Amino acid sequence: MGRKPKKESETPRKEGFEPLSLESKTPATVVLLLNSQEEDILVKACEAIHTFAEKGDENRVSLLGLGALEPLCRLIAHSNRLVRRNAFIALGIMATNGDVNNVLKKADAIPSMIQNLTPEEDVIVLEFATLCLASLSVDFTCRVQIYTNNGMPPIIKLLTSSDPDVTKNSLEIIFNLVQDYKCLQAVHELGGIASLLELLKSDFPVIQRLALKTLQCVTSDKETRETFREEQGFEKLMDILSNMDLADLHGEALHTVANCLMDGETLQLIHNNGGLARLMDFVLAPSTPAIQSTAVQCLSRVAQSCESRSVLHEQEVEKALVELLSVADDNVKASACQAVAAMSFHPASKDSFRDWGGLPAVAQLLNGESSALREAATQALSSLTHGNQPNALAVYEAGCHAVLIQQLCGSSARTVANSAATLCNMAEQEIIQSSVLSHGGIQALVEPLRSNDTQVLINATLCVAVLACDNEARAKFQKAGGLEPLVALLRSNDKEVLQKACFAVDVCAGETSCAVEMCRLGALEILQQINQSGNRRTSFSELAMISLLNTNLPVKYSLMGHLASTDIITSGFYDAGKVCLGQTVLTLEELSKQPVNQNRAIIVVDIATEYEKHFPFTTSKKKEKEKQYEEAQESPPEKQNMMEDVYLQMLIREAKESVLPLKDEQEQYAALARLVSKAMGGAVATEKLHQFQWVLHHSELKFQLKSNVIPIGLINKGIYCHRALLFKCLADCIEKGCTLVRGEYNRAWNEVVLFGEDPDNQRSSQPRRYIVDLMHQPGTLLPVDTPAAAMYQTI
Repeated sequence: MGRKPKKESETPRKEGFEPLSLESKTPATVVLLLNSQEEDILVKACEAIHTFAEKGDENRVSLLGLGALEPLCRLIAHSNRLVRRNAFIALGIMATNGDVNNVLKKADAIPSMIQNLTPEEDVIVLEFATLCLASLSVDFTCRVQIYTNNGMPPIIKLLTSSDPDVTKNSLEIIFNLVQDYKCLQAVHELGGIASLLELLKSDFPVIQRLALKTLQCVTSDKETRETFREEQGFEKLMDILSNMDLADLHGEALHTVANCLMDGETLQLIHNNGGLARLMDFVLAPSTPAIQSTAVQCLSRVAQSCESRSVLHEQEVEKALVELLSVADDNVKASACQAVAAMSFHPASKDSFRDWGGLPAVAQLLNGESSALREAATQALSSLTHGNQPNALAVYEAGCHAVLIQQLCGSSARTVANSAATLCNMAEQEIIQSSVLSHGGIQALVEPLRSNDTQVLINATLCVAVLACDNEARAKFQKAGGLEPLVALLRSNDKEVLQKACFAVDVCAGETSCAVEMCRLGALEILQQINQSGNRRTSFSELAMISLLNTNLPVKYSLMGHLASTDIITSGFYDAGKVCLGQTVLTLEELSKQPVNQNRAIIVVDIATEYEKHFPFTTSKKKEKEKQYEEAQESPPEKQNMMEDVYLQMLIREAKESVLPLKDEQEQYAALARLVSKAMGGAVATEKLHQFQWVLHHSELKFQLKSNVIPIGLINKGIYCHRALLFKCLADCIEKGCTLVRGEYNRAWNEVVLFGEDPDNQRSSQPRRYIVDLMHQPGTLLPVDTPAAAMYQTI
């Protein structure tokens, strides 16, 4: 057997691998390479990613879908500077896409980005790190992350970077951050104001504009304004405003100036240093309408505080604003009107505007074609005439009230509200009020009462309350259909609208027909609900209800069951019986149209003419009336119902002739009680009351009259409630005071007040109240709160 040949030993293998050149045209492959352990591959992969991402949003979204974001967020913290640099570039480019940005917010990459914001870091890294943070800082949660991760100090330091891209991105981050108050204060505390002011000198307009916008935000804080003032910030802004080459920055500069001037102390210092005079010169200097308008708006903002208005008044800002009212541009004039309105909160300024001829100038603007200008003009007039009667008269003399009435229809809500407020201010003077009414002012307010705008409703209802000063004006308002929308406003949930509506209802209720109509529209029911509510009840709602009831006594008696001695019964009064709160009291017309029913009769009072009530009959008149009474007595009841209640008139005449001549007041009441008792069936003993057939008598009258409504003079048999009503009616006609109170179960009574007499036959100071007996012992006066009085009032 041959010998086995010896195997040759293998050559040892080298651990190293020769460099391999990689090429890939597939993004997915490149994204996979981002997870490589080789730094060279990572560098090239990141570079390929940012090159691909630069080509458009579609590529960035594609990379997001392939999962490139997660490894890139990890690689920005890589130890290799080149890997870190390329990763930031790729991430920064991708972050400009909204979808990528939304995912990046949740990736918790902000701490890694902030850690790389060091002066030693590559400027490219700083550029793209700040670019990422700028896009993220738009979101509130990201701003909180930047702040809590102590990101503000390095970002503020980067404001002084020599690279304009880094500066711009850092500025953008700061601008977004200062939208939150904590960050705003941090800018001041970290010394960022000086850096922001220095950037106003930048050669790049975008940086200058961002710096101004940031300063505009931070100067809303008082402490920051102090630092801004110490750094000569106002002077630097005025230098920008004085440089017409920087006209594109004037708008932002003016807004920042306005913030500085809103602080009274700062404004006074600037004024003392001549800064305010420079600003006024700029306002009046020829410039583009947009800048001039912005400058005037700046003054409007400054004039929001009392101290600022005083300083501006010392600078005679009124004169400058009046001059601006005559410029050609409508926007400038509108801004000037708004500034006039703001300054008019200063009493002395109102007089100054009048002295400089500002009122006619504003009045002329009401005829302009621009709706914005008309709105601003009405706003100025509303402020100028508020609490200033000379200004109101000047506006009236300019013929402005007629134009204001026209503005109540078809204008913007603000214009209508301002016009109504101005007319309300002017109408406090009687001569102007009459002229406004003659031009249809109160009728023109009907449509605004249907508005959905709260301020329109407030001003319109208040204007109605001022203009509805007499019965003629109220009648015009009612005829124009104004009561319905006014009553509807009582349902408003807005406290001020409800308050003004109640005020207007209270005023309109001074006319009887208006009060009746408002009751028909449900005003009483609504007011009852309001007054039963602890949250909605006010003194205005209570007063409105009282006024409605006082003018509509039938409703008052039905709801409240009480008429005071000052509540005088007149013709047309009716007793519809007791009605519970919340229920509707039907009108006499509605009740008279109902078919005859089994319910209690409606008792109506039909008193003679005013002349007959207040003056005694002459001999000829007496004979003429007696003949009419005889004819009436011979006519059937249904015909008598269509005529005057002649029986009641006879009782009134008898009361005047037989009761009034009596000297003793107690005897007058007793005689009147006996007269009422005689007319209503005489005295009835308590034990025989059930035999008194008054119900049958009333049913017969209803059948004869074919109506539920019975004139009180036709009643020959009446009990407590009928006699008490007749007593009150006759007492009112002869001007003797008494109340009318409704009890339970057809009980009612009258209360009178008598004064005792001292030895010198003079009235004593201690009055006594009595219940008048009209049923059992007619003419007896029962002292209130005695058993006899209690027995009369209850069963």
